[in-house]
Amino acid sequence: MQIHEMFPYLRMRDAEAAVRFYKAAFGVTEKFRLVEPSGRVGHVELAFGPHILMISDEFPEYGILASEPADVRITIHLHVEDCDALIAQSIAAGATPVRAAADQFYGERSGTVRDPFGYDWSIGHSLEALEPAEMQRRYTEMLKRA
Repeated sequence: MQIHEMFPYLRMRDAEAAVRFYKAAFGVTEKFRLVEPSGRVGHVELAFGPHILMISDEFPEYGILASEPADVRITIHLHVEDCDALIAQSIAAGATPVRAAADQFYGERSGTVRDPFGYDWSIGHSLEALEPAEMQRRYTEMLKRA
């Protein structure tokens, strides 16, 4: 069986606020949404370039619950043209800095922010193309210094 695509799906306590934040922080576009009569968002798709992130509100009556922000152990990585600019844009939109942008051993400049919903976003751009063996060499060297 071949996998054709993968769509991360995040459950939120306030999907509408999350959509507003992701639009402001990352410049994404909304493809469409489904809303129940009470106003809860049953499904919304956000286009991060050619990739889709799906979001919904909580539906406790169906066992669909948002994570507690302190319990979230998910990091989503965005590979962009200029990580410093997108990190600054996301912080201006309300993200919290977690790790400042810096050049990394694996040939990327990257940093991390936490969104207001508890999810971490690693944001990076390429500095150089490296073979896995060179990344391993650099990783091993870095760990020797730590």
